[in-house]
Amino acid sequence: MEEEAKTVDVLEFAVTGTHIWYYYCCKREVWLMLHQVNPDEDDANMDLGRFLHEITYARDRSKEITLGNIRLDIVRQEKDGMVIGEVKKSSKYITSARMQLAFYLLELKGRGIEARGELLFPKEKKKEEVILTADIEQELAETTAAIRKLATETRPPQAKKIALCRNCAYKEFCWA
Repeated sequence: MEEEAKTVDVLEFAVTGTHIWYYYCCKREVWLMLHQVNPDEDDANMDLGRFLHEITYARDRSKEITLGNIRLDIVRQEKDGMVIGEVKKSSKYITSARMQLAFYLLELKGRGIEARGELLFPKEKKKEEVILTADIEQELAETTAAIRKLATETRPPQAKKIALCRNCAYKEFCWA
């Protein structure tokens, strides 16, 4: 007999930046995370991401902090204000990265902390500024609500072949 997945209590879980990032890439992957289905921890792409996270921007890394449901890669004070940095291995999923960083900025704003964001792509030697706007705040409110709704579903969304699948640590779950 097929077991049904346990639904997540939408009142008891905190939406995270990781949920936001994956929501813009693959809603199925978000559902899997929310229902504690773990990816292949030995996946080479996950190892590369961890490695880049540890070695890049080492001087700024000493300022990495966790605050509630967010973990900020880089936090630094500049003369014109606080900067929150998010390190990504590639700009390929730029919309996801922007929205994840905007989510962090919104969470900080909710705690009375004004900041601007900076996406950092060390392999590409690129960076992009991210500023929280009213439109982005509205989109994040809608996205957060959609993630909470997704958490109540007993089955994951149908698997769809997308570019991210090739390097996904969940690929065996979807395509085995």
